Amino acid sequence: MFCCYACQFYAQDSTATYKKRVLETTEIDFLTSYYTQDGENAAVSGGIGTEELSDVTAAFVVSIPLNDDDVLTIDAGISAYTSASSSNVGPFDSSGRANPYDASTGASQGDVWANITGTYSHSSDDRNDIWSAKLSISTEYDYFSAGVGGSYTKLLNEKNTELSINGNVFIDSWNALYPTELRPFADGGDGLNNVLFNQYMISGNPNYNPNFSEFDSEGRNTYSLGFGFSQIMSKKLQGSLALDLVMQDGLLSTPFQRVYFLDVADSFIEDFHLADDIERLPDSRFKVAIGGRLHYYINETFVLRTFYRYYFDDWGIASHTASLEVPIKLTDKFTIYPSYRFYTQTAADYFAPYNTHLSTDEFYTSDYDLSDYSANQFGFGVSYTDIFTKFHIYKFGLKSIDLKFTQYDRNNSLSASMFSAGFKFIMD
Repeated sequence: MFCCYACQFYAQDSTATYKKRVLETTEIDFLTSYYTQDGENAAVSGGIGTEELSDVTAAFVVSIPLNDDDVLTIDAGISAYTSASSSNVGPFDSSGRANPYDASTGASQGDVWANITGTYSHSSDDRNDIWSAKLSISTEYDYFSAGVGGSYTKLLNEKNTELSINGNVFIDSWNALYPTELRPFADGGDGLNNVLFNQYMISGNPNYNPNFSEFDSEGRNTYSLGFGFSQIMSKKLQGSLALDLVMQDGLLSTPFQRVYFLDVADSFIEDFHLADDIERLPDSRFKVAIGGRLHYYINETFVLRTFYRYYFDDWGIASHTASLEVPIKLTDKFTIYPSYRFYTQTAADYFAPYNTHLSTDEFYTSDYDLSDYSANQFGFGVSYTDIFTKFHIYKFGLKSIDLKFTQYDRNNSLSASMFSAGFKFIMD
Protein backbone atom coordinates (compact mmCIF):
# COMPACT_ATOMS: atom_id res chain seq x y z
CA MET A 1 0.00 0.00 0.00
CA PHE A 2 2.78 2.40 0.89
CA CYS A 3 4.49 1.77 -2.44
CA CYS A 4 1.30 2.61 -4.33
CA TYR A 5 0.93 5.96 -2.56
CA ALA A 6 4.60 6.70 -3.09
CA CYS A 7 4.37 6.06 -6.80
CA GLN A 8 1.25 8.20 -7.08
CA PHE A 9 3.00 11.13 -5.34
CA TYR A 10 5.95 10.82 -7.67
CA ALA A 11 3.73 10.85 -10.75
CA GLN A 12 2.00 14.04 -9.67
CA ASP A 13 5.29 15.79 -8.91
CA SER A 14 6.75 14.88 -12.31
CA THR A 15 4.05 16.92 -14.10
CA ALA A 16 4.85 20.12 -12.20
CA THR A 17 6.37 22.93 -14.30
CA TYR A 18 8.51 25.85 -13.23
CA LYS A 19 6.92 29.27 -13.74
CA LYS A 20 9.30 32.19 -13.90
CA ARG A 21 8.19 35.36 -12.16
CA VAL A 22 7.23 38.25 -14.43
CA LEU A 23 9.41 40.56 -12.35
CA GLU A 24 11.98 39.04 -10.05
CA THR A 25 12.42 41.94 -7.65
CA THR A 26 11.43 45.55 -7.06
CA GLU A 27 12.87 48.03 -9.57
CA ILE A 28 13.18 51.80 -9.19
CA ASP A 29 13.84 54.21 -12.05
CA PHE A 30 14.81 57.79 -11.32
CA LEU A 31 14.44 60.08 -14.34
CA THR A 32 15.34 63.73 -14.63
CA SER A 33 15.66 66.29 -17.41
CA TYR A 34 16.40 69.94 -18.07
CA TYR A 35 14.71 71.57 -21.08
CA THR A 36 15.24 75.03 -22.51
CA GLN A 37 13.85 76.77 -25.60
CA ASP A 38 13.59 80.12 -27.32
CA GLY A 39 11.90 81.54 -30.39
CA GLU A 40 9.98 84.55 -31.72
CA ASN A 41 6.43 83.29 -32.27
CA ALA A 42 4.77 83.18 -28.85
CA ALA A 43 1.10 82.19 -28.98
CA VAL A 44 0.44 84.14 -25.75
CA SER A 45 1.12 87.37 -27.63
CA GLY A 46 -0.61 86.38 -30.86
CA GLY A 47 2.26 84.82 -32.82
CA ILE A 48 5.03 87.31 -32.00
CA GLY A 49 7.31 87.73 -29.02
CA THR A 50 9.65 85.62 -26.96
CA GLU A 51 9.11 81.88 -26.54
CA GLU A 52 11.82 81.59 -23.91
CA LEU A 53 11.10 78.77 -21.47
CA SER A 54 13.02 76.49 -19.12
CA ASP A 55 11.76 73.37 -17.39
CA VAL A 56 13.17 70.95 -14.82
CA THR A 57 11.53 67.54 -14.41
CA ALA A 58 12.03 64.70 -11.96
CA ALA A 59 10.19 61.38 -11.81
CA PHE A 60 10.29 58.08 -9.96
CA VAL A 61 8.96 54.84 -11.43
CA VAL A 62 8.64 51.99 -8.93
CA SER A 63 7.75 48.50 -10.19
CA ILE A 64 6.75 46.04 -7.46
CA PRO A 65 6.15 42.30 -8.04
CA LEU A 66 3.02 41.36 -6.08
CA ASN A 67 3.43 37.64 -6.85
CA ASP A 68 4.63 35.48 -9.74
CA ASP A 69 2.09 36.95 -12.18
CA ASP A 70 1.20 40.47 -11.06
CA VAL A 71 3.13 43.74 -11.04
CA LEU A 72 2.16 47.12 -9.61
CA THR A 73 3.90 50.17 -11.10
CA ILE A 74 3.75 53.64 -9.56
CA ASP A 75 4.95 56.54 -11.73
CA ALA A 76 5.17 59.89 -9.94
CA GLY A 77 6.65 63.04 -11.45
CA ILE A 78 6.93 66.77 -10.96
CA SER A 79 7.88 69.50 -13.40
CA ALA A 80 8.64 73.15 -12.66
CA TYR A 81 8.97 75.73 -15.41
CA THR A 82 9.53 79.43 -15.92
CA SER A 83 8.32 81.00 -19.14
CA ALA A 84 8.86 84.48 -20.52
CA SER A 85 5.98 84.02 -22.96
CA SER A 86 3.39 82.82 -20.44
CA SER A 87 4.42 85.66 -18.13
CA ASN A 88 2.86 87.94 -20.74
CA VAL A 89 -0.62 86.72 -19.90
CA GLY A 90 -0.33 89.77 -17.66
CA PRO A 91 2.32 91.91 -19.41
CA PHE A 92 1.67 95.03 -17.33
CA ASP A 93 2.96 93.58 -14.05
CA SER A 94 6.58 94.40 -14.81
CA SER A 95 8.41 97.54 -13.72
CA GLY A 96 9.65 98.03 -17.30
CA ARG A 97 7.67 98.87 -20.43
CA ALA A 98 5.27 96.14 -21.54
CA ASN A 99 6.75 94.40 -24.59
CA PRO A 100 5.98 90.96 -26.15
CA TYR A 101 9.73 90.29 -26.47
CA ASP A 102 10.43 90.85 -22.78
CA ALA A 103 9.23 88.82 -19.81
CA SER A 104 6.82 90.20 -17.26
CA THR A 105 7.24 89.49 -13.56
CA GLY A 106 3.63 88.43 -12.99
CA ALA A 107 2.40 85.22 -11.36
CA SER A 108 1.93 83.50 -14.74
CA GLN A 109 5.67 83.40 -15.44
CA GLY A 110 6.00 79.96 -13.81
CA ASP A 111 4.05 76.92 -12.74
CA VAL A 112 4.45 73.43 -11.29
CA TRP A 113 2.95 70.30 -12.88
CA ALA A 114 2.57 67.10 -10.89
CA ASN A 115 1.42 63.63 -11.93
CA ILE A 116 0.93 60.21 -10.42
CA THR A 117 -0.03 57.07 -12.35
CA GLY A 118 -0.68 53.60 -10.98
CA THR A 119 -0.62 50.57 -13.31
CA TYR A 120 -1.56 47.00 -12.43
CA SER A 121 -0.56 44.22 -14.87
CA HIS A 122 -1.33 40.50 -14.83
CA SER A 123 0.31 37.78 -16.95
CA SER A 124 -1.13 34.33 -17.63
CA ASP A 125 0.72 31.20 -16.49
CA ASP A 126 2.20 30.63 -19.96
CA ARG A 127 3.06 34.37 -20.27
CA ASN A 128 1.16 34.59 -23.58
CA ASP A 129 -1.59 36.89 -22.26
CA ILE A 130 -1.00 40.18 -20.46
CA TRP A 131 -3.71 42.46 -19.05
CA SER A 132 -3.16 45.88 -17.51
CA ALA A 133 -5.23 48.67 -15.97
CA LYS A 134 -4.14 52.15 -14.89
CA LEU A 135 -5.33 55.28 -13.13
CA SER A 136 -3.69 58.70 -13.38
CA ILE A 137 -4.05 62.20 -11.94
CA SER A 138 -2.18 65.32 -13.00
CA THR A 139 -2.54 68.92 -11.95
CA GLU A 140 -1.12 72.41 -12.35
CA TYR A 141 -2.27 75.93 -11.52
CA ASP A 142 -5.00 76.24 -14.17
CA TYR A 143 -5.51 72.61 -15.18
CA PHE A 144 -6.57 69.24 -13.72
CA SER A 145 -6.75 65.84 -15.40
CA ALA A 146 -7.91 62.38 -14.31
CA GLY A 147 -7.45 59.33 -16.50
CA VAL A 148 -8.24 55.64 -16.65
CA GLY A 149 -6.95 53.08 -19.14
CA GLY A 150 -6.20 49.47 -19.89
CA SER A 151 -4.51 47.16 -22.36
CA TYR A 152 -4.38 43.56 -23.51
CA THR A 153 -1.44 41.84 -25.20
CA LYS A 154 -1.43 38.40 -26.85
CA LEU A 155 1.79 36.54 -27.71
CA LEU A 156 1.62 33.93 -30.47
CA ASN A 157 3.86 31.73 -32.57
CA GLU A 158 6.22 30.84 -29.69
CA LYS A 159 6.24 34.52 -28.68
CA ASN A 160 7.50 35.63 -32.10
CA THR A 161 4.22 37.46 -32.80
CA GLU A 162 2.60 40.04 -30.56
CA LEU A 163 -0.86 41.62 -30.86
CA SER A 164 -2.03 44.39 -28.53
CA ILE A 165 -4.90 46.76 -27.92
CA ASN A 166 -5.08 49.65 -25.47
CA GLY A 167 -7.59 52.31 -24.53
CA ASN A 168 -7.54 55.44 -22.37
CA VAL A 169 -10.01 58.06 -21.20
CA PHE A 170 -8.97 61.43 -19.76
CA ILE A 171 -11.37 63.87 -18.11
CA ASP A 172 -9.80 67.32 -17.91
CA SER A 173 -10.90 70.68 -16.59
CA TRP A 174 -9.48 74.18 -17.02
CA ASN A 175 -9.46 77.02 -14.55
CA ALA A 176 -9.51 79.43 -17.46
CA LEU A 177 -6.95 82.24 -17.26
CA TYR A 178 -7.54 85.06 -19.77
CA PRO A 179 -5.26 87.90 -20.92
CA THR A 180 -5.33 90.78 -18.46
CA GLU A 181 -6.71 93.42 -20.84
CA LEU A 182 -9.66 91.26 -21.93
CA ARG A 183 -11.00 90.44 -18.46
CA PRO A 184 -12.76 93.84 -17.97
CA PHE A 185 -14.79 93.18 -21.16
CA ALA A 186 -16.30 89.87 -20.03
CA ASP A 187 -19.94 89.85 -18.92
CA GLY A 188 -20.30 92.09 -15.89
CA GLY A 189 -16.93 93.78 -16.43
CA ASP A 190 -16.31 97.51 -16.23
CA GLY A 191 -14.60 97.85 -19.63
CA LEU A 192 -12.49 100.97 -20.12
CA ASN A 193 -13.40 102.10 -16.59
CA ASN A 194 -11.21 99.34 -15.21
CA VAL A 195 -8.22 100.39 -13.13
CA LEU A 196 -5.86 99.01 -15.80
CA PHE A 197 -6.99 101.61 -18.35
CA ASN A 198 -6.99 104.38 -15.77
CA GLN A 199 -3.42 103.53 -14.92
CA TYR A 200 -2.14 103.34 -18.52
CA MET A 201 -2.74 105.44 -21.62
CA ILE A 202 -3.96 103.60 -24.74
CA SER A 203 -2.17 104.56 -27.96
CA GLY A 204 -3.24 103.79 -31.51
CA ASN A 205 -7.00 103.33 -31.35
CA PRO A 206 -8.01 104.80 -27.96
CA ASN A 207 -11.55 103.36 -28.22
CA TYR A 208 -10.47 99.84 -27.35
CA ASN A 209 -13.60 97.67 -27.17
CA PRO A 210 -12.94 93.98 -27.91
CA ASN A 211 -15.87 91.66 -28.56
CA PHE A 212 -14.83 89.21 -25.85
CA SER A 213 -16.74 86.49 -24.04
CA GLU A 214 -15.55 83.79 -21.68
CA PHE A 215 -15.93 80.11 -22.51
CA ASP A 216 -19.22 78.56 -21.44
CA SER A 217 -17.59 75.26 -20.47
CA GLU A 218 -14.09 74.55 -19.18
CA GLY A 219 -14.09 70.75 -19.50
CA ARG A 220 -12.33 68.53 -22.02
CA ASN A 221 -12.57 64.79 -22.64
CA THR A 222 -10.05 62.66 -24.53
CA TYR A 223 -10.67 59.10 -25.71
CA SER A 224 -7.89 57.05 -27.30
CA LEU A 225 -7.73 53.57 -28.81
CA GLY A 226 -4.54 51.93 -30.02
CA PHE A 227 -3.69 48.72 -31.87
CA GLY A 228 -0.25 47.13 -32.16
CA PHE A 229 1.34 44.30 -34.09
CA SER A 230 4.93 43.11 -33.67
CA GLN A 231 6.74 40.31 -35.47
CA ILE A 232 10.18 38.74 -35.18
CA MET A 233 10.91 38.09 -38.86
CA SER A 234 14.36 36.55 -38.52
CA LYS A 235 17.21 36.28 -36.05
CA LYS A 236 18.26 39.79 -37.01
CA LEU A 237 15.08 41.60 -38.04
CA GLN A 238 12.05 42.67 -36.00
CA GLY A 239 9.19 44.89 -37.15
CA SER A 240 6.08 46.45 -35.65
CA LEU A 241 3.02 48.42 -36.76
CA ALA A 242 0.78 50.70 -34.70
CA LEU A 243 -2.54 52.46 -35.25
CA ASP A 244 -3.74 55.13 -32.80
CA LEU A 245 -7.14 56.82 -32.83
CA VAL A 246 -7.88 59.82 -30.60
CA MET A 247 -11.15 61.70 -30.15
CA GLN A 248 -11.35 64.93 -28.14
CA ASP A 249 -14.31 67.11 -27.23
CA GLY A 250 -14.83 70.15 -25.05
CA LEU A 251 -12.54 73.14 -24.54
CA LEU A 252 -9.71 72.62 -27.03
CA SER A 253 -8.70 76.30 -27.16
CA THR A 254 -6.06 77.73 -24.84
CA PRO A 255 -7.77 80.58 -22.95
CA PHE A 256 -4.70 82.83 -22.56
CA GLN A 257 -3.50 82.79 -26.20
CA ARG A 258 -4.23 86.08 -27.96
CA VAL A 259 -5.45 86.69 -31.51
CA TYR A 260 -5.30 89.96 -33.50
CA PHE A 261 -7.61 90.91 -36.38
CA LEU A 262 -6.51 92.65 -39.56
CA ASP A 263 -9.86 94.50 -39.85
CA VAL A 264 -9.80 95.92 -36.29
CA ALA A 265 -7.85 99.06 -35.45
CA ASP A 266 -4.81 98.35 -33.26
CA SER A 267 -4.67 99.50 -29.65
CA PHE A 268 -1.52 99.50 -27.50
CA ILE A 269 -0.44 100.00 -23.93
CA GLU A 270 3.22 100.97 -24.03
CA ASP A 271 4.73 98.55 -26.59
CA PHE A 272 2.20 95.76 -26.10
CA HIS A 273 -0.59 95.16 -28.62
CA LEU A 274 -3.92 94.73 -26.79
CA ALA A 275 -5.74 91.53 -27.74
CA ASP A 276 -8.73 91.57 -30.08
CA ASP A 277 -9.77 88.13 -28.83
CA ILE A 278 -8.43 84.81 -27.63
CA GLU A 279 -7.83 81.63 -29.60
CA ARG A 280 -11.12 80.04 -30.74
CA LEU A 281 -11.00 76.46 -32.02
CA PRO A 282 -13.67 73.80 -32.68
CA ASP A 283 -14.90 71.83 -29.66
CA SER A 284 -14.04 68.48 -31.23
CA ARG A 285 -10.98 66.95 -32.85
CA PHE A 286 -10.31 63.50 -34.33
CA LYS A 287 -6.72 62.32 -34.75
CA VAL A 288 -5.26 59.30 -36.56
CA ALA A 289 -1.64 58.11 -36.43
CA ILE A 290 -0.22 55.12 -38.33
CA GLY A 291 3.37 54.10 -37.73
CA GLY A 292 5.91 51.35 -38.02
CA ARG A 293 9.32 50.32 -36.71
CA LEU A 294 12.10 48.13 -38.08
CA HIS A 295 14.99 47.01 -35.88
CA TYR A 296 17.91 45.26 -37.56
CA TYR A 297 20.74 43.55 -35.68
CA ILE A 298 23.82 44.10 -37.85
CA ASN A 299 26.39 42.46 -35.57
CA GLU A 300 27.49 42.47 -31.93
CA THR A 301 28.48 46.13 -32.23
CA PHE A 302 25.78 47.80 -34.33
CA VAL A 303 21.98 47.80 -34.26
CA LEU A 304 19.79 49.81 -36.64
CA ARG A 305 16.47 51.20 -35.34
CA THR A 306 14.12 52.98 -37.74
CA PHE A 307 10.70 54.55 -37.26
CA TYR A 308 8.08 56.21 -39.48
CA ARG A 309 4.66 57.67 -38.66
CA TYR A 310 1.95 59.39 -40.68
CA TYR A 311 -0.56 61.54 -38.81
CA PHE A 312 -3.68 63.45 -39.84
CA ASP A 313 -6.67 65.07 -38.14
CA ASP A 314 -9.90 66.84 -39.03
CA TRP A 315 -8.38 70.26 -38.33
CA GLY A 316 -6.37 70.00 -41.55
CA ILE A 317 -2.99 68.97 -40.11
CA ALA A 318 -1.07 66.15 -41.79
CA SER A 319 2.42 65.22 -40.69
CA HIS A 320 5.30 62.84 -41.36
CA THR A 321 7.82 61.69 -38.77
CA ALA A 322 10.92 59.65 -39.57
CA SER A 323 13.73 58.73 -37.19
CA LEU A 324 16.90 56.69 -37.12
CA GLU A 325 18.92 55.50 -34.13
CA VAL A 326 22.13 53.45 -34.25
CA PRO A 327 23.16 51.96 -30.88
CA ILE A 328 26.88 51.15 -30.91
CA LYS A 329 28.07 48.72 -28.25
CA LEU A 330 31.57 49.76 -27.24
CA THR A 331 32.02 47.25 -24.42
CA ASP A 332 29.86 44.86 -22.40
CA LYS A 333 28.86 47.81 -20.23
CA PHE A 334 28.93 50.90 -22.46
CA THR A 335 26.73 51.71 -25.44
CA ILE A 336 26.41 55.00 -27.34
CA TYR A 337 23.40 55.80 -29.48
CA PRO A 338 23.38 58.71 -31.93
CA SER A 339 19.93 59.51 -33.34
CA TYR A 340 18.19 61.75 -35.86
CA ARG A 341 14.50 62.65 -36.24
CA PHE A 342 12.78 64.61 -39.01
CA TYR A 343 9.28 66.06 -38.71
CA THR A 344 7.10 68.07 -41.07
CA GLN A 345 3.45 69.13 -40.94
CA THR A 346 0.86 71.17 -42.79
CA ALA A 347 -0.97 74.03 -41.07
CA ALA A 348 -4.33 73.71 -39.35
CA ASP A 349 -7.26 75.23 -41.26
CA TYR A 350 -7.66 77.82 -38.50
CA PHE A 351 -4.07 79.09 -38.30
CA ALA A 352 -2.88 82.49 -39.49
CA PRO A 353 0.13 84.60 -38.40
CA TYR A 354 0.04 87.69 -36.22
CA ASN A 355 -2.61 90.31 -37.10
CA THR A 356 -3.89 88.55 -40.24
CA HIS A 357 -7.12 86.88 -39.06
CA LEU A 358 -10.46 88.54 -39.79
CA SER A 359 -13.03 89.26 -37.12
CA THR A 360 -15.65 87.52 -39.26
CA ASP A 361 -13.84 84.17 -38.96
CA GLU A 362 -15.54 81.54 -36.82
CA PHE A 363 -12.32 79.90 -35.60
CA TYR A 364 -8.81 81.35 -35.32
CA THR A 365 -5.41 80.75 -33.76
CA SER A 366 -1.88 82.13 -34.13
CA ASP A 367 -0.25 79.25 -32.26
CA TYR A 368 2.75 78.18 -34.35
CA ASP A 369 2.42 74.62 -33.04
CA LEU A 370 -0.52 74.51 -35.49
CA SER A 371 1.38 76.17 -38.36
CA ASP A 372 3.12 74.72 -41.38
CA TYR A 373 6.69 73.85 -40.34
CA SER A 374 9.46 71.27 -40.42
CA ALA A 375 11.92 70.32 -37.70
CA ASN A 376 15.20 68.47 -37.24
CA GLN A 377 16.22 66.77 -34.03
CA PHE A 378 19.67 65.40 -33.29
CA GLY A 379 20.45 63.29 -30.24
CA PHE A 380 23.39 61.56 -28.63
CA GLY A 381 23.16 59.19 -25.70
CA VAL A 382 25.41 57.06 -23.53
CA SER A 383 24.23 53.98 -21.66
CA TYR A 384 26.01 52.10 -18.88
CA THR A 385 24.74 48.66 -17.82
CA ASP A 386 25.95 46.47 -14.97
CA ILE A 387 23.90 43.27 -14.70
CA PHE A 388 25.78 42.36 -11.52
CA THR A 389 24.79 45.66 -9.81
CA LYS A 390 28.12 46.12 -8.02
CA PHE A 391 27.31 49.67 -6.90
CA HIS A 392 24.72 49.86 -4.10
CA ILE A 393 22.61 52.45 -2.33
CA TYR A 394 21.11 50.84 0.76
CA LYS A 395 19.45 47.62 -0.48
CA PHE A 396 19.33 48.66 -4.10
CA GLY A 397 21.93 47.89 -6.73
CA LEU A 398 22.54 50.21 -9.70
CA LYS A 399 21.67 48.32 -12.89
CA SER A 400 21.96 51.02 -15.55
CA ILE A 401 22.58 54.70 -16.27
CA ASP A 402 21.35 56.52 -19.37
CA LEU A 403 22.45 60.04 -20.32
CA LYS A 404 21.22 61.87 -23.41
CA PHE A 405 21.42 65.28 -25.09
CA THR A 406 18.89 66.36 -27.72
CA GLN A 407 18.92 69.43 -29.97
CA TYR A 408 15.66 70.41 -31.71
CA ASP A 409 15.29 73.13 -34.35
CA ARG A 410 12.25 74.29 -36.33
CA ASN A 411 12.35 76.34 -39.49
CA ASN A 412 10.15 79.00 -37.83
CA SER A 413 12.77 80.18 -35.28
CA LEU A 414 12.01 77.82 -32.37
CA SER A 415 15.11 76.11 -30.99
CA ALA A 416 15.27 73.80 -27.98
CA SER A 417 17.80 71.71 -26.07
CA MET A 418 17.25 68.96 -23.54
CA PHE A 419 19.55 67.08 -21.18
CA SER A 420 18.11 63.92 -19.64
CA ALA A 421 19.32 61.21 -17.30
CA GLY A 422 17.91 57.92 -16.09
CA PHE A 423 19.08 55.60 -13.29
CA LYS A 424 17.67 52.10 -12.74
CA PHE A 425 18.03 50.34 -9.38
CA ILE A 426 16.95 46.84 -8.41
CA MET A 427 16.47 45.42 -4.92
CA ASP A 428 18.92 42.68 -3.99
